[in-house]
Amino acid sequence: MSQEQGFFQSLSRSIAQYQDEMVASIVETGIMLGASLIAALLVGLPMGTWMYLSRKNGPSPSGGIYAVLNAYVNIVRSVPFLLFVVALIPFTRWLVGTSFGTAAASVPLAFVAVALYARWVEQTLLDVPRRVVDLAHVLGASTFGMVTRFLYPEARSGLVLSLTTVTISLISYSTIMGVVGGGGVGDFAMRYGYQTYETEIMYTAIVIMVVAVMLIQATGTFISRRLDKRIR
Repeated sequence: MSQEQGFFQSLSRSIAQYQDEMVASIVETGIMLGASLIAALLVGLPMGTWMYLSRKNGPSPSGGIYAVLNAYVNIVRSVPFLLFVVALIPFTRWLVGTSFGTAAASVPLAFVAVALYARWVEQTLLDVPRRVVDLAHVLGASTFGMVTRFLYPEARSGLVLSLTTVTISLISYSTIMGVVGGGGVGDFAMRYGYQTYETEIMYTAIVIMVVAVMLIQATGTFISRRLDKRIR
């Protein structure tokens, strides 16, 4: 038997042995990603929009609002994620009733998702030509109308790409959520691969994550191109 055949036979046995755990880890990663992306859209999108509006020389400048939002984004992004997870344990326990499990792991991921997407939203809106804002003002649009009818339609392609980038980053962050019992593919790779010397399992988990990232990037790029007015 060749070395390659032996490897694939060992891989098949390992996958069959840990099939249920592997599926469960994929589901756990999906739950963590889903919860954090919902937070990114519901909180990060308006937060990033307010940062754009309230920054100096923005459509509605407000130094106080921008300082608070910018401080939140900078602090969350600057703290090493593992330390951030541990520091947030008391708040997580208060919010979801436990500091252990997939639900608890989703809390720090949600905070990071909000900060990451808020910054991306701000940068994306800054790329919108100033004439779009001027046109909205000339037409008498309110701030809400300017955002929803002018800025978002103009920036929608970039917003999708930004969300895609955040999603991929969150996959990377989710790999260490085993620290609080969050599970996920990363925890599966460490527990059933690295710690038990089942290298085939570890490589399988890596392949799963690589494939997931490629699919997410391809989907995000496709949607972004469909929404991009410049390539129609």
